[in-house]
Amino acid sequence: MENTKDLTEHTSRAERKRRDSFGMFDGYDSCSEDTSSSSSSDESEEEVAPLPSSLPIIKNNGQVYTYPDGKSGMATCEMCGMVGVRDAFYSKTKRFCSVSCSRSYSSNSKKASILARLQVAGKPPTKKAKVLQKQPLVAKLAAYAQYQATLQNQAKTKAAVPVEGFSWGNYINSNSFTAAPVTCFKHAPMGMCWGDISEGVRVEVPNTDCSLPTKVFWIAGIIKLAGYNALLRYEGFENDSSLDFWCNICGSDIHPVGWCATSGKPLVPPRTIQHKYTNWKAFLVKRLTGAKTLPPDFSQKVSESMQYPFKTSMRVEVVDKTHLCRTRVAVVESVIGGRLRLVYEESEDKTDDFWCHMYSPLIHHIGWSRSIGHRFKRSDITKKQEGHFDAPPHLFMKVKEVDAAGEWFKEGMKLEAIDPLNLSAICVATIRKVLADGYLMIGIDGSEAADGSDWFCYHATSPSIFPVGFCEINMIELTPPRGYAKLPFKWFDYLRETDSIAAPVKLFNKEVPNHGFHVGMKLEAVDLMEPRLVCVATVTRIIHRLLRIHFDGWEDEYDQWVDCESPDLYPVGWCQLTGYQLQPPAPQSSRDSQSSSSKQKKKAKSQQYKGHKKMTSLQLKEELIDGEEYNFLQGASDQESNGSASYYIKQEP
Repeated sequence: MENTKDLTEHTSRAERKRRDSFGMFDGYDSCSEDTSSSSSSDESEEEVAPLPSSLPIIKNNGQVYTYPDGKSGMATCEMCGMVGVRDAFYSKTKRFCSVSCSRSYSSNSKKASILARLQVAGKPPTKKAKVLQKQPLVAKLAAYAQYQATLQNQAKTKAAVPVEGFSWGNYINSNSFTAAPVTCFKHAPMGMCWGDISEGVRVEVPNTDCSLPTKVFWIAGIIKLAGYNALLRYEGFENDSSLDFWCNICGSDIHPVGWCATSGKPLVPPRTIQHKYTNWKAFLVKRLTGAKTLPPDFSQKVSESMQYPFKTSMRVEVVDKTHLCRTRVAVVESVIGGRLRLVYEESEDKTDDFWCHMYSPLIHHIGWSRSIGHRFKRSDITKKQEGHFDAPPHLFMKVKEVDAAGEWFKEGMKLEAIDPLNLSAICVATIRKVLADGYLMIGIDGSEAADGSDWFCYHATSPSIFPVGFCEINMIELTPPRGYAKLPFKWFDYLRETDSIAAPVKLFNKEVPNHGFHVGMKLEAVDLMEPRLVCVATVTRIIHRLLRIHFDGWEDEYDQWVDCESPDLYPVGWCQLTGYQLQPPAPQSSRDSQSSSSKQKKKAKSQQYKGHKKMTSLQLKEELIDGEEYNFLQGASDQESNGSASYYIKQEP
């Protein structure tokens, strides 16, 4: 250290010379790999804890491994029983030693595997795992030694083990893709405080190219950013990319420069370039002068941005996925990265669930439906179940206040809207009911149920509704009413035939934020037709604030129109950061064989919402709220078109 004069007399000379202001081993300026290993044995307990004589020790390729009989710092794989350093184990829960063990432990079915990853977190080990933990100690030690040797071989051959068979880093590198920056996602962790993190920023990371039997660090620079993921290169490798590696910049092993010095951790240069310089301290001083690094409170900000106000057992009102026209009470079953798994209150086995983000416009506080006049399904449960409590209203996303006193939306007005049952289509639609606080009930022309049970609720400021002519001006295919024979569809003719008027353009949301998205950017997006799934996706088109999201590996018919500020879009690496399951692209070889079955699956998805059209009149009568009326009059006017629709400027991708 620089302040050696302030050290006490009990500090040995070796300890005073042990490391410099960067936390480096002084001896690495001139010693070889062999001497580095021997010199490390002179370190204090802060650096390398001495090996207790009572612990069993084995040697493999000259390296020493110990098993501290289940004490902290070690972990046992619940699948194969292998013992290893806890930090090296797979996943946040550190329950498995590798991806293969994690996948083997789960069901062979992809669906079951997804549910297992989402639901098993936090549960105690199964009986099967407990049996595996009873392996003889010698077998565990041997497995551990073999595991360490495997890690070293992988580092030599640059063989990266992808998460669940998919690696964002490999996917981006091999195709020269670009990912949407974290700043595009204000609702995601660090979305509002990402700061000036960019290429060239230096960080301190674990040094995997080292033979020391303890965890050491080295400085690396960001070569490329892809969402939360960064391609890093160790300092000293210059243009050599042989040991470049991807990591999540918000991970627990990524630190700002200077962290090692303040935390008492060693900085050790990778052995591949160990002899490249004789004075590593001078090298680092030169390289780091004027360089940028992470803010000192970066990890604290990451932790704070991943604290979510919604808690399990909270009660909310959420759209009924089988009857879009109404809401139901549901209970928060789990919270993962701000996404809520809601279980409808009447579901006894807790399988009737619905996934959405905590900022979704589909969830509301208890009492919301009654306050605006929205249809609501009364629960058969008369009393709250023990432990359940209503979520405070302030937790929910606020909508903009509107002035409905003057010119406002009226029943029967025509508009264009994204079909919630087919999110790839923008359809001809009609306002069927005007609710309080700016909410509207909308129906898709030509496909409405006679009882209005498939109407859906959008707020007047929703980015999912558009004025008449929006699609034509922006060269988007407008889906005409089902059965409408006069094609190509013309709004002028249709308004006259239906004796209707178009909703005034000035009533629609015209704000277009500087969102930062560009065509071709990669991201992770929710499949809103199967909202428990988060998939690898691409922005394929941008119309003002409207994004066309394509799910990689799937046909274009599965594309979805999504708002640029949708809480169902996430940066690359979000799933890894939060522990959510990411759905990889469908492989090319299986697309053709799965095409037929996937189309049937998509049809089934929509039918799970539309099945309610078979309701009997008695069932419908029982669900009406306080004499809710269903007789609506269409507005009549001499207006034949909405000329002010020219506000929307044509914008090609």
